[in-house]
Amino acid sequence: MSEPASISSGIAARYATAVFELANDANSLAALESDIDALDAAITGSADLKGLLASPIYSRDDQARAISAIAAQMGLSALTANTLTLMAQKRRLFVVPQMIANIRARIAAAKGEMTAEVTSATPLSPDQAGKLAATLKARVGKDVKLKTAVDESLIGGLVVKLGSTMIDTSVKAKLAALQNAMKEVG
Repeated sequence: MSEPASISSGIAARYATAVFELANDANSLAALESDIDALDAAITGSADLKGLLASPIYSRDDQARAISAIAAQMGLSALTANTLTLMAQKRRLFVVPQMIANIRARIAAAKGEMTAEVTSATPLSPDQAGKLAATLKARVGKDVKLKTAVDESLIGGLVVKLGSTMIDTSVKAKLAALQNAMKEVG
């Protein structure tokens, strides 16, 4: 890991630890989980919000006012809103995406869950997602929450990342393996 990435992941971890522990002490992990889900969706869906978080051209005060207004509009809890405002004042908004991922991991661990990143060629139906979650639960012995994405270049099949394990059953991967095997033969 590069030094700047290491520094920003350390900053994100410190904020995530503080927010998680405060929410846990106040028995408001459900509210925190809801807040970070909403915030993550907003960041994913808005290039302007991504720019606000990452760009150094905005002043501390501008970032603080903007993030406070966004938090109020989204109805985020006081803990989350105050944390974001503090991060803006300290010029730390650039680590919000990493902080969200860190908080998600802490909440999942507290609930005894794991998150599986599932990429498929077409969107999974609720029935397929349920069966996949049940299969993964049987394999790891914990509840598994699916984070799904669609990548049409896979042609068919799935790519599942669960912890440090990756299972690639995509047609794209099988074709690549076949192509490599053909190169070795001829």
